[in-house]
Amino acid sequence: MRLEHLEAEYFRNYQALRADFDPQCNVILGENAQGKTNLLEAIFYLSCGRSPRTRTDRELISFGAEEAMMKAGVFAWQRPFTVEARLAHGRRRRLLVNGVPAKSAGEFSRVYHTVFFSPEDLGLVRQGAALRRRFLDTALCQLRPRYAAALAGYQRSYEQKTRILRDWDGHPDFLAALPEFNAQMVRYGAVLIKTRARFARRLEEYAAAVHRDCSGGREELEIAYTTVSAVEDPLNQSEEEIQRALEAHMAAHQGAEHAARLCLSGPHKDDLAISINGREAKTFASQGQTRTAALSLKLAEREIFADAAGEYPVLLLDDVLSELDPKRQEFVLNRIAGGQVFITCCEDDRLPALLGGKVLRVRQGELA
Repeated sequence: MRLEHLEAEYFRNYQALRADFDPQCNVILGENAQGKTNLLEAIFYLSCGRSPRTRTDRELISFGAEEAMMKAGVFAWQRPFTVEARLAHGRRRRLLVNGVPAKSAGEFSRVYHTVFFSPEDLGLVRQGAALRRRFLDTALCQLRPRYAAALAGYQRSYEQKTRILRDWDGHPDFLAALPEFNAQMVRYGAVLIKTRARFARRLEEYAAAVHRDCSGGREELEIAYTTVSAVEDPLNQSEEEIQRALEAHMAAHQGAEHAARLCLSGPHKDDLAISINGREAKTFASQGQTRTAALSLKLAEREIFADAAGEYPVLLLDDVLSELDPKRQEFVLNRIAGGQVFITCCEDDRLPALLGGKVLRVRQGELA
């Protein structure tokens, strides 16, 4: 998979952008706050219909503008595509593939895949479960259209149930609708749990190997998927068995949910438990171990995509390699061969000389 060219209008700090790319390596140079990350964000958005940095599309439109456009020429699945996103204040966005509106973000995301890694992804190891769930969801929505549909359905049901639980004491009749939303959450939740369990298993296999190599064989990375306690073995249980376990767990927590006015049962509380040499990474990992573990997760995600699609996804590295020592830089550079890569660097970085490929300089939202 590769991005051949990109156009953007009134996207972030780009008033008008046109760029052609190298099929292997593209180095984006510039000082801070000039638009390097925004360029990667546009590439990512066109792969899955969402931003890795914000949940609202209105933040992507340039200040003072009413609408924004992004458009890219892509070669994937042995043929060319054109993907386009049009955003506007007060109107629904438009996602198009070869000029035809996509029926959903899931359909839009089937054209090409990306793996995005930024300094904020160090939080995958150190921060709370929400960031790790988002990591799972972002990867799986690109890999599995059925998962994307189930996630959207689960989130809708979860939001409706949350409103009912919040307001039921003033409107007791609202409780009559709870069984319907519980049933939807159980049905969609079983798909989420089963798919996440399979992905986490493969993630551990690949990430452990990457981390072991990067640490010179001194460290073992372990990743364990945790979900609703009633689901004892999500990897080997069928979706029907998971549904029954979720139903039982939800029924057992019904009174507590009413009292707390919160959804207490479901995969919206899932997590990945990450450890290094048997110790919880969130608490005990050093800064170097944290960086290596987070990078291992992303490189593992890339390999899983390549296995599933038969070709590498586009890899986006935002100011990451400059934070690594020369030995780890060399290791990463050896690992990213084989697919198209975009890497942002500061002007005085030594990486461009090591990377080769095409160099694009960004200054104040323009390519110099």
